[in-house]
Amino acid sequence: MLRMARQQPPPWVHAAVLFCLLSLSGAIEIPMDLSQPPTITKQSVKDHIVDPRDNILIECEAKGNPAPSFHWTRNSKFFNIAKDPRVSMRRRSGTLVIDFRSGGRPEDYEGEYQCFARNKFGTALSNRIRLQVSKSPLWPKENLDPVVVQEGAPLTLQCNPPPGLPSPVIFWMSSSMEPITQDKRVSQGHNGDLYFSNVMLQDTQTDYSCNARFHFTHTIQQKNAFTLRVLTTRGVAERTPSFMYPQGTASSQMVLRGMDLLLECIASGVPTPDIAWYKKGGDLPSDKAKFENFNKALRITNVSEEDSGEYFCLASNKMGSIRHTISVRVKAAPYWLDEPKNLILAPGEDGRLVCRANGNPKPTVQWMVNGEPLQSAPRNPNREVAGDTIIFRDTQISSRAVYQCNTSNEHGYLLANAFVSVLDVPPRMLSPRNQLIRVILYNRTRLDCPFFGSPIPTLRWFKNGQGSNLDGGNYHVYENGSLEIEMIRKEDQGIYTCVATNILGKAENQVRLEVKDPTRIFRMPEDQVAKRGTTVQLECRVKHDPSLKLTVAWLKDDEPLYIGNRMKKEDDSLTIFGVAERDQGSYTCIASTELDQDLAKAYLTVLGRPDRPRDLELTDLAERSVRLTWIPGDDNNSPITDYVVQFEEDQFQPGVWHDHSKFPGSVNSAVLQLSPYVNYQFRVIAINEVGSSHPSLPSERYRTSGAPPESNPADVKGEGTRKNNMEITWTPMNATSAFGPNLRYIVKWRRRETRETWNNVTVWGSRYVVGQTPVYVPYEIRVQAENDFGKGPEPNTVIGYSGEDLPSAPRRFRVRQPNLETINLEWDHPEHPNGILIGYTLKYVAFNGTKLGKQMVENFSPNQTKFTMQRADPVSRYRFTLSARTQVGSGEAVTEESPAPPNEAYTNNQADIATQGWFIGLMCAIALLVLILLVVCFIKRSRGGKYPVREKKDVPLGPEDPKEEDGSFDYSDEDNKPLQGSQTSLDGTIKQQESDDSLVDYGEGGEGQFNEDGSFIGQYTVKKDKEETEGNESSEATSPVNAIYSLA
Repeated sequence: MLRMARQQPPPWVHAAVLFCLLSLSGAIEIPMDLSQPPTITKQSVKDHIVDPRDNILIECEAKGNPAPSFHWTRNSKFFNIAKDPRVSMRRRSGTLVIDFRSGGRPEDYEGEYQCFARNKFGTALSNRIRLQVSKSPLWPKENLDPVVVQEGAPLTLQCNPPPGLPSPVIFWMSSSMEPITQDKRVSQGHNGDLYFSNVMLQDTQTDYSCNARFHFTHTIQQKNAFTLRVLTTRGVAERTPSFMYPQGTASSQMVLRGMDLLLECIASGVPTPDIAWYKKGGDLPSDKAKFENFNKALRITNVSEEDSGEYFCLASNKMGSIRHTISVRVKAAPYWLDEPKNLILAPGEDGRLVCRANGNPKPTVQWMVNGEPLQSAPRNPNREVAGDTIIFRDTQISSRAVYQCNTSNEHGYLLANAFVSVLDVPPRMLSPRNQLIRVILYNRTRLDCPFFGSPIPTLRWFKNGQGSNLDGGNYHVYENGSLEIEMIRKEDQGIYTCVATNILGKAENQVRLEVKDPTRIFRMPEDQVAKRGTTVQLECRVKHDPSLKLTVAWLKDDEPLYIGNRMKKEDDSLTIFGVAERDQGSYTCIASTELDQDLAKAYLTVLGRPDRPRDLELTDLAERSVRLTWIPGDDNNSPITDYVVQFEEDQFQPGVWHDHSKFPGSVNSAVLQLSPYVNYQFRVIAINEVGSSHPSLPSERYRTSGAPPESNPADVKGEGTRKNNMEITWTPMNATSAFGPNLRYIVKWRRRETRETWNNVTVWGSRYVVGQTPVYVPYEIRVQAENDFGKGPEPNTVIGYSGEDLPSAPRRFRVRQPNLETINLEWDHPEHPNGILIGYTLKYVAFNGTKLGKQMVENFSPNQTKFTMQRADPVSRYRFTLSARTQVGSGEAVTEESPAPPNEAYTNNQADIATQGWFIGLMCAIALLVLILLVVCFIKRSRGGKYPVREKKDVPLGPEDPKEEDGSFDYSDEDNKPLQGSQTSLDGTIKQQESDDSLVDYGEGGEGQFNEDGSFIGQYTVKKDKEETEGNESSEATSPVNAIYSLA
């Protein structure tokens, strides 16, 4: 698909240049300041058709010295212009003007006109101009009966347009001006008739009207429309081909040389035949032959004699084939072999006029002089006629005249004027002197040196004053004075001199030649494929001669490109923003200077969304299926990948389109599975890589019959919206699952794990609320679809729950402080969740005396029952409030506080007493006392003393014992408050000693003051027994161990 190439001038351009040079070899013009006979310079065409609404112009212009006068003949008789007030002649021209503004009929002036231009040296003639007035006659009124035809039979609808001038253009449309779709089965012949190779039932969907468009009046005339009536049968019989046009097995056709040959074969048959063309004894001319009208016509352009012969068309289908032979004869109106040219002679010179033409049949030649037959002209002893040649010997000034050569046959004529001029003129140059010619390197170049003289001078060229004549090799000199250089090189730059010489003298002129570098596009635009809306850049980088001005222009589809606001043109590129479908096409970059140009072309393909599918048709109608067929739209250069079929029904959601199914882009017909009791309407959307098309127009509707539902509603749920209800909801069934009218739902429910009977109700909507339910109780739920045709299948059972309420408080909320840095919280789930727990909310605040910190909030998942908090400081205490949450909200809260730090009183004054002398003395005394106690302890051990604690160690801890396995304690509302005056550690416990020895025997209190690990418990456990409490009264001042802990 991609193509990119620098566009070079085609070979015929060079050939045309060469032909132009050759034609100038004998076309030496006499300067207008010299005497000369008339020459016709402009005239109307031979067959001159005019618009009757305009004035008539018949052109005739000529030059000569002296200026010629003009007169006309009409139908070979003198046309007296002065007698007709409507006719005038333009000043200094022979052009006739016929004015109808004041009335008159243009048809009255039809005829054959000829112009005569005359001065004292001769008379020149124009062609015989046949004037005709354009005609566009009305179609005759007629009443056309319906055309009745059997299905599968051939049919020809004749047009028979009224004869117009020129012939009208014929085309077929419906009476509503819709064009008739043509293909190899239905097509229009060259004569304007409409041919049906075989008629089908679908041909009755429109009527058929022949239309004629007339060129000059720009009017369209419409014939009364044909109406078809097709008689259908059970199956159409297949038939072998037969020709509808031309008739029979053979025919002949004549065509004139240079015209187009059009051969036509139209055949009937079932199935529709294919047409193929052949030439007997050879091949079709591939360079001139092309097929038209679905291969029913063969056109050969610019016919020549070698195109004559026998051609045959072959019509074939699976039932057989036939052929028709057309014998083609090529005739020819006269055409020039050697056209006579003006003859310029000096007195006493010899010369000749040659008039040679060919044609089929062979044309005759007639000579005239100054518009009169040569036979009736005065005898001239210096002139001799020899067939197609007139020979002049020893010409004198009296021989000056204009000669006409008329060659004709039955197919046309040619008329040429050629004058004989006798002059005595020395050489002269006709162009400006010292011209500057700039040319492009490696190009073919022509240096002109127009001259004149009589006798005809000889011309020579020289370069840079060198003596050698330039002719031959890379140079060629033409008779008209032009010097052609085949391929310019850098060394060809310089000054060229042309010299014209005859017996009367010589003349010369100079031309300066400069050689420039060519303009070349070295980075050409490339073919691109772009999506709609993107940006495209086409490069065009150019190298050129710096002394020349460069211009870069762009064409689109060979027309000048309009640079709008979406385009940006720079010196080396063209940028298109937001590419649209209309931007697709060929882009040509033209880089040009005043001397040359280069161009490069690229094609931009725009990928767009596909056009909408059309002509949807429903066939194969069944109870639960239908076949949908459509015609694909244009894919806009991006292949269609998928088709989406949508449907709409007019009962549940009228006007709403739903996707039905999806099919590959390679299909255009599909069987659709349908649901009962749906009034379907379909449309199709095409999809390609770029996007989706607009939806097609909808198809006709198709309703299926009803049936009981085959399914039940989905997404059945039971949830409470209040604490004493349960709302049962479901997704309502759509039109394709209802299967019948009056769709409704049978709703059943009962408490789970009970033997209650089912409650039921019929609902038309999609929800039902059950009231007066216990809080958060499970229910069994069933929802069954039903319509007027019956019930759906037995539904599945779904578990739902009645409404939730606020949960009770979390159980066993414990606060533990294992060290100075962390606090551990633990709790159990509420006894009555009253719904689905969605989490826990913990609020806590730090306080120190009366000072409160900022309240912090933590939210936990419903499965989390532990939390560890890092203390911000070792002094403050914390108050914790914990509650559980359901979707209703947060329930009852429980509050606990962390224990006081163990040395709170002392810590407050530590900074003040640590530097006091008495404090230092006291610390020394305590150290001495500890040393004495240790000595006593060792003595006691060596004697085998018993410790009361050892007796207690064998007693297991009861479940009510607040001490945990890790040595820390739980604090609750009842038993976690320390005795007044006691000192606790930061985690609410006394620090454990490293030794297993109990010091109970060395203190003043009873053995109930010690735990089994030897630590004091009397100060931290609240005893309900008063006597036991009194037995443990040991003050801090008298207990050495307490003194040690308090000062540690």
